[in-house]
This record gives sequence, C-alpha cells and structure tokens, in this order.
Amino acid sequence: KTPFLMFSIFKKKSKLEKLQDRYKKLAEETFELSKVSRAAGDKKYAEAEAVLLEIDELRGEADKK
Repeated sequence: KTPFLMFSIFKKKSKLEKLQDRYKKLAEETFELSKVSRAAGDKKYAEAEAVLLEIDELRGEADKK
C-alpha cells in the first residue's frame, strides 16, 4: 500500500477533475459574494455556470466513447 500512496501524490488531475475543482471554488466564492454584493455574486455565478457547461460537454463526450 505504501508505494501506491507515495506515487499517487504525483498523479495528474484529468481535465474533468480540474474543472470540477474550479467549479467548486467558484460556487463557494459566489456564495460569499452574494452576502456582500448581489451584482458581484451574479457575475461570479455566470462564471461558475460556464464551467459547469464545460463539465457537461466533457461528460457528454465521454459517454459517446
């Protein structure tokens, strides 16, 4: 088990995993901004939705393969 864990640290994230991480971060920022500025929160929400569309497209491509 130990060698596997040691090398799993260096495993690169897939594009899907990177996008999911980015979406999660944007969603958290959206929530925090919505408490302070509705306009800023809406702008960040739009960014998060764009990332979500990319995720859906990648999943769609994966389903076709």
